[in-house]
Amino acid sequence: MISWMQKHNKYLVWTIWVATIAFIGAGFVGWGSYSFGSKAGNVAKVGEIEIPQTKLNMVYSNIYSQYNQAMQGRLDDKKAEELGLIKQAFAQLETQARILNFAKESGIIVSDAEVLNRLESIKSFQKNGVLDKEIYEGYLRSQRLKAKSFEATLREEIILQKTLALLTVEALPFEEETIAASMNVSDKLAYKVLTNADLDFEIDEVKMKAYWEMQKENFLTAQMYELSIVWTESAETIVTEEEVKTHYDSNSFNYTNAEGKQLSFEEAKVLASKDLKVKKTKKSAQKAYIAFKKGKVDNSEKLTLALNDPTLSNDIWNAVKEKSVGDILKPKVVADRYATVKIENVVLPKVKTFEDAKEEVLVLYSEQAKKEALLALAESTLKNFDQNDAIISDFVKLEENVNLKPLNNQESLQFLQKLFTSTKEKGIISVLDKVIVYNILEQRLSPMDSNRTVLLKETVNRLKQNTFESNLIKMLTKKYPTEVYMGGLTN
Repeated sequence: MISWMQKHNKYLVWTIWVATIAFIGAGFVGWGSYSFGSKAGNVAKVGEIEIPQTKLNMVYSNIYSQYNQAMQGRLDDKKAEELGLIKQAFAQLETQARILNFAKESGIIVSDAEVLNRLESIKSFQKNGVLDKEIYEGYLRSQRLKAKSFEATLREEIILQKTLALLTVEALPFEEETIAASMNVSDKLAYKVLTNADLDFEIDEVKMKAYWEMQKENFLTAQMYELSIVWTESAETIVTEEEVKTHYDSNSFNYTNAEGKQLSFEEAKVLASKDLKVKKTKKSAQKAYIAFKKGKVDNSEKLTLALNDPTLSNDIWNAVKEKSVGDILKPKVVADRYATVKIENVVLPKVKTFEDAKEEVLVLYSEQAKKEALLALAESTLKNFDQNDAIISDFVKLEENVNLKPLNNQESLQFLQKLFTSTKEKGIISVLDKVIVYNILEQRLSPMDSNRTVLLKETVNRLKQNTFESNLIKMLTKKYPTEVYMGGLTN
């Protein structure tokens, strides 16, 4: 599932306002969050449209939820960062902003009545089939949203749908005939599947060092921060059960299990108690901050940490990046205590020596060298192709669920997609970590089944729509440049 989502990420960009209806449909569960420095609460500007941090958080939470569900609840912030979820979220918003710029210039508008109709159609807000004001307002409170902001999001969603609907053009007879031919052609193949296991590969340290020489600016030491920290503990803060119960009642929507079901007071009591202690400790942390600034208290400890080290929170690191040496940050929560941080010194990154970077270089060099070796083997195999030593397939079609051994279903589909868009009778096709050398032995064309004309029309219309949308975005990308206010949102 995860590999599918990553492979089809470019198509996810076209999902119109996934953070609205889909996010609500997930049961009001907030999966993951992301904090940024921002410019007046905005993370970027596309054309004339600002992208607010709140909107980015909403889309990020929705994508996080999708991936977390696919990973059966095992997704964490570190893995989310590795998967580039925040970049996916920003890419969606960037695309949507370009379309909204275009819609504004084109005079596409949405009435208040249309927004109300859309709001009333959201089933998660309904009771007995009718919009329930209490459910709606409860959702807004749980997500810390104002009705005005949420309804503005609905308005934008409708504008996006209206704009893209203008690109819908019915299939022409000639287009249907062309696609029908491609859908009904079938090939009989002789093919060989090559993998790294077929290579006689050894690491050439001389070549690896040459690779490092060319790439060494990419192998840097981490930026280090020398920090003085005053910790303010919350563990000893006294709270009564009555206070914990009151806190829980006011914040019960925050206490849910992995499936999004709200926890009872007894189930959430320990966590609610910790949260309340942290809340009540805030004044003590602020007093420690003032005393630290005035030099009346010493630091609890000194640490030298790499940027984004998990010892401190993302919130602190985002603040540290905006500050200078000598600055003292206001206290922020780390686990169940507060940290007041002073930046003593910043050690900037520098290029690692070959020996220090060797392990990283080895991974990247090996990957590249094996790809080159595998491609060279494939070219040699194609040049001396012997079908007696190859796998012979039955007649295969693109639309059929074919499993070409030893490929799995996904790999077979990717291979056939590339095969049926190629004009070569024989050649080389790469699929993930494999290379397939093929030779088309025979080809035949079957007549179009009259019962499948509806599917044919849908296929042509979808292809035309995707082509028009793709070209529109290319045009809008040039017309509406993006100004990003902080790093980490784009590649």
